[in-house]
Order: sequence, then C-alpha cells, then structure tokens
Amino acid sequence: MSYSDITSHSHSTPRHTTGYLAAGPLDGPLIIFTHGWPELSRSWRHQLPFFAAMGFRAIAPDIRGYGHSSVYSEHKDYSVECAVLDMVELHDALGGGKAVWVGHDWGSPVAWGMGAHHPDRCHAIASLCVPYATIDRGFDVTVPLIDRSVYPEKDYPLGQWEYMGFYEENFQRATAQMDANARNMAQLIFRKGSAEGRGLPSGTAMVRKNNGWFGGLPVAPDMPIDEDVITPEDLSVYAEALQRSGFFGPNSWYMNHEVNAAFFNTLPNAGRMDLPALFVHARYDYTCETIDSQLAEPMRSLCSNLTETIIDSGHWMAQEKPMEVNRHIAKWLFTAVPELT
Repeated sequence: MSYSDITSHSHSTPRHTTGYLAAGPLDGPLIIFTHGWPELSRSWRHQLPFFAAMGFRAIAPDIRGYGHSSVYSEHKDYSVECAVLDMVELHDALGGGKAVWVGHDWGSPVAWGMGAHHPDRCHAIASLCVPYATIDRGFDVTVPLIDRSVYPEKDYPLGQWEYMGFYEENFQRATAQMDANARNMAQLIFRKGSAEGRGLPSGTAMVRKNNGWFGGLPVAPDMPIDEDVITPEDLSVYAEALQRSGFFGPNSWYMNHEVNAAFFNTLPNAGRMDLPALFVHARYDYTCETIDSQLAEPMRSLCSNLTETIIDSGHWMAQEKPMEVNRHIAKWLFTAVPELT
C-alpha cells in the first residue's frame, strides 16, 4: 500500500467541520492519528499506508485551525476540550468502534484526552514526544518538571517553555512573524534532530530573551529545506495550508493553559489511566525533553499499563524516522492489544 491509496474526506456537524485522510479497509479496526503544531493530517503520510496494510482503518484528521478543518477567531476555541469534542464527533461518524489513538505534539493531549475522558472509545493510547498529564495541565504542573541544570531559574523562568510565555505576552507579534512568510516558516521548522544539542538550552528557551522568534527578525529566514524530514511537495502543501488559514489558530493552542488544566481536573481519580499506553521518547527533542528531565514522571505515576521506548530522532519523528516509529507502534500493538493484530 502506498501514498496513492490515501483518500481525502470531510465530516461536518452544526458545530465543526473536520477534514481527514483515510486508508485501509472500511471494516478494519480504527487507528486515529492526531497531529500538533504547525502540522497537518499529512504529517502522518508515512503511518497511514503502513497501518492500513496491517488491516487497520487508518485516519488522520486536520485538527481545528488547520488544513480543511474549521478555523476560529478566538483563543478559547483552541482548547483541548474543544478538540476532544471534535474527535468524539468524528469518531461517531466513523462508526464509533473503539480506536487506537496516536498523538504528537499538541495532538498528544488530544489523544490522551480521548483516553482519559472517553475510555469507552479507546483500545489504547500512544504518544510521540509529549507525555500525559504535563502541558495539558498548564504551567503550574509543567514548570516544576524543568531540568534546572540546563535552565537556571534566574535565566529561564519557564525553561524550554519560554516561547509559550512569549505567546501569552506578545501573541500578535509572534503570529505576525510567522504569517509574514508561511513557506519560510514551514521550511525552517521541519528539521531533523541532532545529538549536538544534548544538555544545551533549546532554541525555544531564547524566544523571550530575543524579543521574538528568529532572533527578533520580522519574518522567518529562508533556510534550505531539510529533505530528511519533508520533500518539496510536502513543503508546498504545508505552506499553502498555513498561508490560507494563518497562524492565529495554531498559535492559539498555547493560550489555553488554565482552561486545559481545568478540563484535566474534571477527571476522576486525579486522571489515572488504565488503558494500554505507549510513550515514544525522541532522544534529540530538546524542547519536549523527556529523557534527562522529570517531564515524564506524572505520566509514569498515572498510567498503570505504560510502555516506553526511545527513538534517536528530533521532534518531528513521524516524518524524520517513520519506519522506526511504525515499527515501535506495531510492536507495542502486538503485545498490548493483540486482538487487533
């Protein structure tokens, strides 16, 4: 099965429209992939045909604010709770059978949210890079988990999350910098990881110090494309979608920390999760750094059936190391939910 076997679809309700990609048999068990910032359903282009060939009905939605899904004009419309409800509606349209949910970046709180708030809709939950019960609980939980040997508090109060503080303080400026040239932004951001940054502050920690992204420049610089992560065709698709929808929606995901924490706090048993769960660490992801810091500890304490694995990759691992990601997820599925395979 190849990329050509992926089909495009859309589902609308009175409250929201979700565009999505699909592959695999209509009667196959569902596996649903949720992307993060500033991506698209296309980010899972390597996973959809692979899991379709295993017999799954593989689905990748454009999350709200992106691609062919609804775009909104207020920050409050980009909470995890809103996105989880989008997925509930999409899941109903797909037949409502239990699904495996796989998330990355801001798509991870959405996948985790499905497992936590709607376990009846889930076989299992997998996440790349972002652990459960961290950023979906806001700064009050996440900041104490920062590795202060890398981010001294006096220099980096919010550690690698300084860029999120910049969004809260200078949202319009941050968004204008990205909207100024969406193609350059996509070309700049989708880059592979490197061992050279291990133990050093992430570039995201410098955004407030530099009074903006790109060293304070008004627009993303024109960098060579990293074809180890995306092709020129991929870049064109990302750039067109981001130019059309803009960065207000994608960036608004960073403006709901308190709302997201309140949503998490509605869970019984402090958010304990007993579903089979997989967490894939990216060794060279220095923003969502989970190997040397304590960022994964809340997940470990709350997930009773957790498998962890590591891939030598940067943040965009589903695109940088797709075969390794596929292999790790498939191996876990064989052991955690063998009835699906």
